[in-house]
Amino acid sequence: MRARELRALTDDELGRKMAETRQELFNLHFQTATGVLENSARLRHAKREIARILTVQNERDRGTVTR
Repeated sequence: MRARELRALTDDELGRKMAETRQELFNLHFQTATGVLENSARLRHAKREIARILTVQNERDRGTVTR
């Protein structure tokens, strides 16, 4: 998701999205360790998604949301 799409989510939806993405990242790390992971770019994508979500959450906490 793009940051613009994440900003449109409510706080609860954003929290659920964060939990889903962290679970996905955990599963991807597990697949890497077992040698099953086929697309290593998914790791990078999941990490960036988490960073985007954290950025949006920090913007909301600080009150610096730009729309």
